[in-house]
Amino acid sequence: MNIVLERQSSKPIYLQIRDRISHLIKSGALKAGDRLPSIRALAESLQVNKLTIIEAYSVLEADGIIAARQGSGYFVSSVTSSCNNLKSTFAPAQNVMVLEPLGKGSYYDTYTPLIHAQTQPGIINFGYGYPPPPKDINQIARRALKQEDTDILFRYDLPQGQVNLCRQIAQMLVQQGLEVYPEDLIVTNGSQQGLSLAMNYYVQPGDWVIVESPTYYGAISILENLGAKIIGIPMTAEGINLDLLEQYLRSHSPKLIYTITTFHNPTGLTTTQTHRQQLLELAEKYECPILEDNAYEGLHFEPVPAPIKALDKHDLVTYLGTFSKTLLPGLRVGYMVVTGKHYPAIIERKFLHDFHTSSISQAIVSEYLASGHHRRHLNRLRADNLQSRNAMLQALERYFPEEARWTIPQGGLFLWVQLPDDIPIQTLRNEALAENVFIACSSAFFPDKQGYPAMRLTFRLSIEEIETGLEIVGKLLKKHIRRGVKPVINYQSLAHSI
Repeated sequence: MNIVLERQSSKPIYLQIRDRISHLIKSGALKAGDRLPSIRALAESLQVNKLTIIEAYSVLEADGIIAARQGSGYFVSSVTSSCNNLKSTFAPAQNVMVLEPLGKGSYYDTYTPLIHAQTQPGIINFGYGYPPPPKDINQIARRALKQEDTDILFRYDLPQGQVNLCRQIAQMLVQQGLEVYPEDLIVTNGSQQGLSLAMNYYVQPGDWVIVESPTYYGAISILENLGAKIIGIPMTAEGINLDLLEQYLRSHSPKLIYTITTFHNPTGLTTTQTHRQQLLELAEKYECPILEDNAYEGLHFEPVPAPIKALDKHDLVTYLGTFSKTLLPGLRVGYMVVTGKHYPAIIERKFLHDFHTSSISQAIVSEYLASGHHRRHLNRLRADNLQSRNAMLQALERYFPEEARWTIPQGGLFLWVQLPDDIPIQTLRNEALAENVFIACSSAFFPDKQGYPAMRLTFRLSIEEIETGLEIVGKLLKKHIRRGVKPVINYQSLAHSI
């Protein structure tokens, strides 16, 4: 493999290697399935440090151009990034949901089937979106426990989180364009606790709250249990409908806007910097706080805009993140960025809720961040997810009817398939489950379970599972569409036969 390096160039060597290998693949000189030189062999050939090759290969992995096979080396990806140029056909009706206080929603009833399906052998589970555990997590955990004073790990800790972990999270957020101080952070038991703390702080029973429609069902359940009145503003392909948002900010004076700006759950959409700026300007104009939930932000295939919180100059935005979607969900480590007068009140609520987040879990996450393993782990996840997403898009094209529309996320774990209005989504779900395929229905993602038929599909599966599962769902879907087609009557032929 001929790679010429410009040693005097301002471009880093690892990026020159990345660009050259990428060119060889795109030109056809390297084909899908071809094995790349080993790290040691390429380092010796180019007379560079092995870490330089590792960095170049990691970037190519994150771009989905190459893939690592355990024990075998690096290979040109068999599923290419050719899907990146496709445009989403997602275009739902712009119907606003305005709902008085509802009965207490059951998050448990929605969540439990997802976990149950995950434990059943032979089930292809499109509803459960979590990463596989890092291969080195046991080693990291042992190291974390050895390095920490066990007396410290097993006693009460600060409610806002361990000082060292808060510093590390602050450094990580700087790379995402969000400059915060460790003193602005609160470590939580996953982002779900952050949602609960923030919503209980900002919202009283009977208050109006704006959410995207659809949105994360865990947030809906918290608001329903609070006795809030929910306004569901529809999503467009660019994000929440800002014109309708302003209309209801003016007419209903809501106490909170809940938004997922990056790899939105369930649609997978990411809003632009302009959209984020405009949303913040509306919130400032109508003095309405924003709760920004970015649980999936680290799983991007390409750079994403800085969070709304990065633009916030008036302490109007509370920001949520988590390691559940990028590291291990069972550790239950999330975080909040809370600034200004809101911080002491939310810390007090956190303290009364559970004293503090597990010291052992915090120590493991801290060690993972300190070791540099987290970045390499994210690179692998992004590369794997990109291949799986592309495989899912290609399978949707092959197996789903033309009436279905779907989003094309640039990261995260999910995409959203919008179906014709007359599709019986619950029946479809049950039929798929009878064939060992689990799908997450749209009803869970709308307030009061209203809304159009759709399904959220995770691409955090093997390519074989994606192919098999979507072929089954596609056949069932086509069957229901055929049933819904009204027969065409040829009245002229009928007249001749009488």
